[in-house]
Amino acid sequence: MLTPFHLAIPVNDLEKNRRFYRDVLGCSEERSSDHWVDFDFFGHQLVLHYSENSMPNLIYNSVDKHAVPVPHFGVVLTWEIFHQFAESLKKQSVAFIIEPHIRFEGMVGEQATLFFHDPAGNALEFKSFKDPSQLFAH
Repeated sequence: MLTPFHLAIPVNDLEKNRRFYRDVLGCSEERSSDHWVDFDFFGHQLVLHYSENSMPNLIYNSVDKHAVPVPHFGVVLTWEIFHQFAESLKKQSVAFIIEPHIRFEGMVGEQATLFFHDPAGNALEFKSFKDPSQLFAH
């Protein structure tokens, strides 16, 4: 059984990010205080913590001819859910860092992927494998 991860990230505007994770990404809000809020992030615990200076220092690494932001986080979705989620983000005019596409096409580890920033500048990646056994394939 896969257990949920816990991740806490800084945000410089708690209310703006709360609306983004709840209304745009569809995460249910759980516990909160004046300085933090918990979300059910696709079955995982994501905590937004207010921090006045939350802008991450991103670097970029080249992966399959795309500049991938580091650090980033996200989840692996089923193939069908990934494509529904990507369409939902497009309809809500989410600005992609890397548009939804197929990475490593025809190779081991072929996957659908997309990247975007939350309002605080945290980079998120969502991905999917037609064949889930390819997640850690070499």
